[in-house]
Parts: sequence; structure tokens; C-alpha cells
Amino acid sequence: MPLNDRLARRVSDYGNRQSIGFRLRARRIRRFLTLLDDMQPGAKAIRILDIGGTRTYWRVVPEDLLAENRLSITIVNLPGELGDPEDSVFRFVAGDGCNLTKLDDNSFDVVHSNSVLEHVGDWSRMKAFAHEVRRLAPRYFVQTPNFWFPLEPHFMFPLFHWLPEPVRARMLLSTGLGHYPRATSIDGAVTAVQSARLVNRRMMSSLFPDAAILTERVALLPKSLMAIRTATGPSRATTRV
Repeated sequence: MPLNDRLARRVSDYGNRQSIGFRLRARRIRRFLTLLDDMQPGAKAIRILDIGGTRTYWRVVPEDLLAENRLSITIVNLPGELGDPEDSVFRFVAGDGCNLTKLDDNSFDVVHSNSVLEHVGDWSRMKAFAHEVRRLAPRYFVQTPNFWFPLEPHFMFPLFHWLPEPVRARMLLSTGLGHYPRATSIDGAVTAVQSARLVNRRMMSSLFPDAAILTERVALLPKSLMAIRTATGPSRATTRV
């Protein structure tokens, strides 16, 4: 197995509790659940909207904890990405996270999104995505990889995202990288390269001006960014792994 593939598995094997990806995801979920601490659901469940998520993502949370917190989780994803059966906790809705006008303002208690922002498209679509997140609930938690982390998390190649786009496309025409197989055409290569656009802290602050922007660090390096808005307003902090 090529080194690049082994690295991808080591970092993002979410079925392996010892992987870096699983540990980071579990830590984010714990931080996210703290947003619910000041909420008293009473007879009603806490309504969570997960934009771009999957049922697999939530498996890092023990099922009894989901039930204990009386959570009702609606997952929105693109058509064809929703295959899990609904149950008492989860329901699934096909939709575009940049255009959720069928959902009313503040129709949820909290919005959650993990590693989705970088995949929605160019800056105009990122702004549309952020607008939907901000209007759908009084609280939100949005995570995305940090542009300044030296290992690109999708292609799993050091400094890959800092190279010019034509160079990245040419590399993908030569070999598979990370989660992407070798491209068979320039169209496929460019499409793959443009499918992940990382942002920095200043861009994240612009997209989510009413949130605290937290930095998640690995070995002191800025691995990802989290925009968190609570009912009482933002607070500043840094997470290290």
C-alpha cells in the first residue's frame, strides 16, 4: 500500500478509535454537546440540524447518551447521500446546504456541520452556506480544516493546497492522492482539486461574524477552525490534541 494511502487510513479511519481522525471527531462532538448544557428540553427533544452529515458521524456518541440528552437530529445532505433508515433520533432530508429556504428561520435549537464548508464551492456559495447556518438556529457549531495546516486533509499530501491549481491537477493525473483516485482526464483532475477549498481564520470570521472562532491544534499546528455561537454569545478558546 502506498505511503499516501497508509497515511489517509491512519488519519481518517473513523472506524478505528485509535486513529487521529476518530479522536479529533470525538473531541469535537464533546465540545459540541456542551452547547446543549444550558438547554432544558422539557417535554420536547432538542432539535439539531446537521448540514452535510451522516449517521456514521454520530456513532462516536454512545446511543444511550443520544437518548439521555433527548436529541432529535435532522441530517441534510445531497440526494443520493442519504441511505440510512430513520429512527426515533434521526431523520434525513435531501437538500443543498447553501439553499435551505424550505426550512423556517430558527426552526432548530442548534446547527452542526463538520468538514463540509470546504466542499460547498466558491466564496459566494460559502457565504450562502454560512447564511443558512446562522438563520436556522440561535446556536451553531461549524468546523472546517485550516488552510495553514501543512498536511492537506483530503489529498493527504504535505503542502498540496499551497501549490498552484495547475500543479495540483497535474499531480492528480499522475497518481492517486489520499481519498482521491488517479484522475483519468484533466477535467476530472481539476474538478477533484476544486472540490475542496480550505479557508483561514480571517475568512472564517468573515463568514461567521457573530461566532467565536476556535483553533483546534495538532502538535501545536492549526489543524482546523471551529465557529461556535452560543445562546449567550461567543467565547474564546483553543483546543489542542
